[in-house]
Amino acid sequence: MSKYIEKFNNLRTIIKANGGLKGSFLQLYRTDELKIGDFVGEDKYGNKYYQNKYYFVGRSRWVQYVDKVNMDYDGSQIPAEWHRWLHYTTDDPPTKVPPVEREWIEPHTENMSGTPQEYVPYSTTKPKIESWIPPRKS
Repeated sequence: MSKYIEKFNNLRTIIKANGGLKGSFLQLYRTDELKIGDFVGEDKYGNKYYQNKYYFVGRSRWVQYVDKVNMDYDGSQIPAEWHRWLHYTTDDPPTKVPPVEREWIEPHTENMSGTPQEYVPYSTTKPKIESWIPPRKS
């Protein structure tokens, strides 16, 4: 009986950590899982990063995307310094060891391919075939 009480307490802790019933439902809807962990940091876009060392390696670090993106979250919304930490390239998050600032590095931008904001180049060459324009009645 005590193991059921412990499981119920764990469920209650997870629901509380994810913002109550409504927040837990939204998190479950967006990511298909509910996790609890230690808050590690937040990037300049509002994404929050967490870690729980009791989970398996590869599943112990995760990101909660900012609410304004809703279901349109994408891996390119994560800056490079947090990407390194999420993928275990480094053990220290950028909150502990900030990355070296270089003047030639461009600021991070999201990949907008496949969206209406995508860059579409225009042709500067003259077309080989001109379209026919019907004559007008005067």
